[in-house]
Amino acid sequence: MHEEKKARYSGYIREALDKTLVETDLALPGKQTGKVRDSYRLSDDYLFITTDRQSAFDRIIASVPFKGQVLNLVSAWWFERTADILPNHMIDIPDPQALIAKGCDPFPIEFVVRGYLTGSTETSLWTRYNRGERTYCGITFPDGMTKHQQLDEPALTPTTKETEHDRPIAPDEIISEGWMTREDWEYASAKALELFAFGQRTAREHGLILVDTKYEMGKDSAGNIVLIDEIHTPDSSRYWLAETYEQRLAEGNSPDNIDKEFLRLWFADHCDPYQDETLPEAPAELITELSWRYILLYEMITGEDFPFPDTSRSAAQRLGDNLSSILSTYKENK
Repeated sequence: MHEEKKARYSGYIREALDKTLVETDLALPGKQTGKVRDSYRLSDDYLFITTDRQSAFDRIIASVPFKGQVLNLVSAWWFERTADILPNHMIDIPDPQALIAKGCDPFPIEFVVRGYLTGSTETSLWTRYNRGERTYCGITFPDGMTKHQQLDEPALTPTTKETEHDRPIAPDEIISEGWMTREDWEYASAKALELFAFGQRTAREHGLILVDTKYEMGKDSAGNIVLIDEIHTPDSSRYWLAETYEQRLAEGNSPDNIDKEFLRLWFADHCDPYQDETLPEAPAELITELSWRYILLYEMITGEDFPFPDTSRSAAQRLGDNLSSILSTYKENK
């Protein structure tokens, strides 16, 4: 079933290879550029544009058709379904790659929730555990655990949001160092675990395991704690295929996933992505494959067919048309 759909979708993707949204330059103030998102001020609110930029090695390595749409619409899908757990900053989706959100004051803490003992980065739970550490972010883990094993209960392992490097931090340190008040931390941390529990249940119903994720929260103008940024997207979360998880572990293999590691490996094999000033252009078939994987995750996460936009225009042209009334209103009220 997937192969038949992949062949059909690959045609749409190839048509859009030269029509991706790499950067934006809107007639709005306060532009800020992140790895993937551009943001602008709309009076008290914000306009977030999720581009098709693909980042790795602390730089942009490619642009991937429909990636921005996947990330933006997956977040919107989860925002709608979790608003009863925790209100969020979403106001409107004027374009598949655009989000109008209420202005909020973010907490300088990322709420990282982990359901499994896994990961390969320096701050991952498995890396620290395999090194012999048994206490992480104030949580003590027992001896004898194995890689990719499910935790007895989800673990909240927060990190600071700092200019140079984020760092894991224990709840008591969050309070003592003044990152958050105890009242705000207790409320926000409980909501993070509640959101994760809902995300895991929903993912399982759709054939996926939500392995780990991060949440960001802040306070709106009324002082309410709300969910901001993104939620349960393929970029902010790790997903495994539920159907083969037990068998793969029994055979001593890593769980099946749908990720972008193959593109990172291609660049690592063809250049020095950390040092080279100019990177080679990734082959079209690799970009097409990555776009397909993002779209497949959209469909598995949401249980819905991916809403391909009209590719007769570039993503930038479509975005400009869909935002024209917003830009006009801003100019009139300026």
